[in-house]
Amino acid sequence: MSSSKSGKSGKSAEPVPAPAADAVAPARTAATGAKAPSGPRSAARAPKTESRLAMVRRARRINRELAEVYPYAHPELDFRNPFELLVATVLSAQTTDLRVNQTTPALFAAYPTPEDMAAAVPEEMEELIRPTGFFRAKTKSLLGLSAALRDEFGGEVPGRLDDLVKLPGVGRKTANVVLGNAFGVPGITVDTHFGRLVRRWKWTDEEDPVKVEAVVAGIFPKSEWTMLSHRVIFHGRRVCHARKPACGACPIAPLCPSYGEGETDPEKARKLLKYEMGGRPGQRLSPPADYPGKPAPPLGAG
Repeated sequence: MSSSKSGKSGKSAEPVPAPAADAVAPARTAATGAKAPSGPRSAARAPKTESRLAMVRRARRINRELAEVYPYAHPELDFRNPFELLVATVLSAQTTDLRVNQTTPALFAAYPTPEDMAAAVPEEMEELIRPTGFFRAKTKSLLGLSAALRDEFGGEVPGRLDDLVKLPGVGRKTANVVLGNAFGVPGITVDTHFGRLVRRWKWTDEEDPVKVEAVVAGIFPKSEWTMLSHRVIFHGRRVCHARKPACGACPIAPLCPSYGEGETDPEKARKLLKYEMGGRPGQRLSPPADYPGKPAPPLGAG
């Protein structure tokens, strides 16, 4: 298992600073019952040297904090079975989960099974999935994986990583999404949000998703992998954005060595919050019952 460069130091770790006196425990939101982002917040300063043990403790505390902030964290793709999740995850490349969720109802109505999809006319499928972008390449992948499911797996999605990654258009990220959420097999989903945040949190400085997955797998017990992925991705989409992270409204700011990369003014930061954290709809048209935000609108409705 590879490890982050920050974890190789043998020097004793500096303790993670506690929140300042004005960084009181965040209030609970009426909508979610979870911690509400609040500010101003005191931030951890990145120690020049942090032992691996100190980093692991800090990482696990971040996970515990995120579990309180997002007790409803879930996959943000609408699906009813492993096949629908597999197809939706393939379609999610280079687009938003919202756009996928707005597109898949018509797609699954036309092709509800691998056998149906494998027999699709390519041009007709392309028109159905056009809103997700790269529709010709995605059509090729969907036709190929559906034919493979029909011919090699009896029309069923396999529940093994080694089998999933052999399907056209399916890599480790997609396979882990399907395994974790359709089969209950723990997996770490390293998408752009996950990779960005774990680097900001100094869990690793690796850029390659496979190496990031290996590093994070060594920090957390296997039982946490799937939900950790959801929590980190939720936080990346709602608070810790790529260009303008809402540092001043971040509930885990005291644990973040990258505090200050984004907006630190609490009021300005709150305006950057997205989805249910900002009082707006989420990405799913059919969210779980415990989701506190509003369902997303269907395609063409706004």
